[in-house]
Amino acid sequence: MQYFNLHTHVYTSQEDIVELVNQYPQEFDAGLSNYSIGIHPLFINLDRLESDFKILEQKVTLPECLAIGECGLDKRSETAFEIQLEVLEKQLLLAEKHQKPVVIHCVHAFQELVELKNKLKIITPILIHGFSKKEQLARQLLDNGFYLSFGRYLLQNPELEQLFNGVPENRFFLETDTSDYTIEEIYALAAKYKKITVTELQQIISNNFNTVFVNK
Repeated sequence: MQYFNLHTHVYTSQEDIVELVNQYPQEFDAGLSNYSIGIHPLFINLDRLESDFKILEQKVTLPECLAIGECGLDKRSETAFEIQLEVLEKQLLLAEKHQKPVVIHCVHAFQELVELKNKLKIITPILIHGFSKKEQLARQLLDNGFYLSFGRYLLQNPELEQLFNGVPENRFFLETDTSDYTIEEIYALAAKYKKITVTELQQIISNNFNTVFVNK
């Protein structure tokens, strides 16, 4: 069985790991076998936004592009929130058009994210990467059709165990993002929390991968 790393910024080229490598339009690497590509809310550049979208629209049609993202909303960003909403809306509609899943970065804006998804009637899967919030928010997101992905915070915050165990097995993924933890370490702890073997966990996430990224 293979490991699936939902979100990473570093391609490690290991045979037993399928990695969804994050890319940005202006730093595109055509040599990656699986990637997501999107305009991050912290890196919106109005001077090149049109160019970024042109690149995004080209790359999203390629078979190596498994998802749009990471994109999203971040109230720490210097970019006006209304512009962030416009940029995210355009990416969500692009994802819906091409039936690509979306990897979301969200900080202090989950209510607005849920409202936007529902307003646009987005059907393609939307995945919240690096989830580390409270059970109430997790339930709201799950009830609204989102998937949750867990990474370094699962290892750093023991309080996430109960929340993680409450997420249905068909609605979660695991990732490393930019952390120094390996995907094997994250799977090992997740399997321990779920009281199953790593192989069983790999099968669960393989099923989720097929549902979200293959049999869309």
